[in-house]
Amino acid sequence: MEKYKDVIQKQRLYFSKGETKELSFRISALEKLQKLIKTHEQDIMVALKEDLNKTEFDSYLTEIAVLIEEIKFTLKNIQKWAKPRKVKSSLSTFGSKSFIYPEPYGVTLIISPWNYPFQLAMAPLIGSIAAGNTAIIKPSELTPHTSALMANLIGEYFPEEYISVVEGGIEISDRLLAEKWDYIFFTGSVPVGRIIMQAAAKHLTPVTLELGGKSPAIVHEDAHLTHAAKRLVWGKFVNAGQTCVAPDYTYVHSNIKELFIAEVKKAIKDIYTSDPMETGNFTKIVSDKHFHRLTAFLNNGQLEYGGRTDTEKRMIEPTILNDISWSDPIMEDEIFGPILPILEYSDLDSIIMKIKDRPKPLALYLFTESDKVQEAVLKHISFGGGCINDTVLHLSSPHLPFGGVGDSGMGAYHGKGSFDIFSHEKSMLKQSTKFDLPFRYPSEKALNTIKKLIK
Repeated sequence: MEKYKDVIQKQRLYFSKGETKELSFRISALEKLQKLIKTHEQDIMVALKEDLNKTEFDSYLTEIAVLIEEIKFTLKNIQKWAKPRKVKSSLSTFGSKSFIYPEPYGVTLIISPWNYPFQLAMAPLIGSIAAGNTAIIKPSELTPHTSALMANLIGEYFPEEYISVVEGGIEISDRLLAEKWDYIFFTGSVPVGRIIMQAAAKHLTPVTLELGGKSPAIVHEDAHLTHAAKRLVWGKFVNAGQTCVAPDYTYVHSNIKELFIAEVKKAIKDIYTSDPMETGNFTKIVSDKHFHRLTAFLNNGQLEYGGRTDTEKRMIEPTILNDISWSDPIMEDEIFGPILPILEYSDLDSIIMKIKDRPKPLALYLFTESDKVQEAVLKHISFGGGCINDTVLHLSSPHLPFGGVGDSGMGAYHGKGSFDIFSHEKSMLKQSTKFDLPFRYPSEKALNTIKKLIK
């Protein structure tokens, strides 16, 4: 028997014993995970440097700090979340009391991506633990140092019948998906998300799909240009644009387009210096395949800034492409790299319609001081989540469930959202035995009584 099959069986048996459902056990496990992260901060950052050339600042901010905050928030609230809650009873259930019992699904599979390889494996694990499940994590083979570190650390802190990491490539993912799971959590691309859902359908397994898509940014003519440019540059080029909620393209109002581009150039130099590849502090592209896919876009439109590449280091400097149209290849799919296409508009309603004609994006960013413009965009465009006058930061808040809609995914997590998606809400009615209402049983008198009550 292959090892992962043995681990699945062990986890199923372990879950059946009920230990993971005990609140004290869940709290202890979360504290262990917190200790794992804090104790091995430096090891995590070294692995991320090896895999993606991430700076210590980016690694700590985007991969470690967000997890520590998430665990703290979960530990603070888990007793309230896990407690059965009383709800109102209806007229037809007079005399009863109604409750909702959150219960874990069982053995869960977490398939995590390469772009934030530590954070996007551990964040859903927090929810799985909090809800009382066991978990098997399948990290990406494209970030081998981080994957190996996670496997070693999880193996050191947790028994495999509770939490385990299974390393390997696509063939291992396929084999895992052929097994029966109680819940699957996947973060990755839209095409692979469809494969996950097909596999889950064979066993009617519930899923959360955190996908992606072309997330737009809109810079209206009344935007605070300096703030808009700096926040857009940070959100776009952090992790070399390899972020599922990165602004994929930017619509800029024609009246301020040139001024805005000048501010973007200045912001790139301020944040990343005039030669980020030379300093060695810019994240690299994860693989040769992705690198060559991205460099093919550099002849689209008009090169406004950047465009230099280093094949050996797999680096592309922050790049702006101007005069882009929807017919350019770069606009066909999610870019997932440090290239920002700029499109121009003069009429807000027209670009709202253009965005609505596309698959629903994971995120949207709007820069404006106008309440009317904000209302128009929020009312008419469907998207997973986003920011007004900022980028990306919405996903860092445990108070804001994060997830997509339509092609950009299903299900939302972070904070209580993580607990909820890994929990089944079991509804229970407790009826009184002190009396028995006669009109619940069929008779003409009972029917007349019910009709009077309903009216």
